[in-house]
Amino acid sequence: MHQLIYISSAALNVTSTDIDSILAISRLNNARDDLTGLLIYDGRRFLQALEGPGTAVDKAYERIKLDTRHRASVKLSLREVWSRQFGSWEMASQKVDLIADDDSLGVLVAKMVAQVPDPNTRALFSEFAKIKRKAA
Repeated sequence: MHQLIYISSAALNVTSTDIDSILAISRLNNARDDLTGLLIYDGRRFLQALEGPGTAVDKAYERIKLDTRHRASVKLSLREVWSRQFGSWEMASQKVDLIADDDSLGVLVAKMVAQVPDPNTRALFSEFAKIKRKAA
């Protein structure tokens, strides 16, 4: 089983409706393709983990790179995992740009990844929240 984590920048014209559409389509595709993961959107950037069969992860990432609602996609991690880090989440998500309190962002992300077994994966998502706080 593969796990891919990438970061990308949102296109300038991305709306909340676009994000909802991304999530709805992702959940359908991921259920069909036996993928699980987590997507965090901070109002400017996406951080996403995808995991599942290698071919399915590769195909999903190719679709993602073609999506014009974001740009500058960079793989942060691609590795083999023995078990799913994100359980049965077809695509857990949080639009963290809607959170006014920066400390709440860190708490929310920490709660979302608390059950993820790999400390490096947890740290990556937690650092994403810290970068958002520092950039604000």
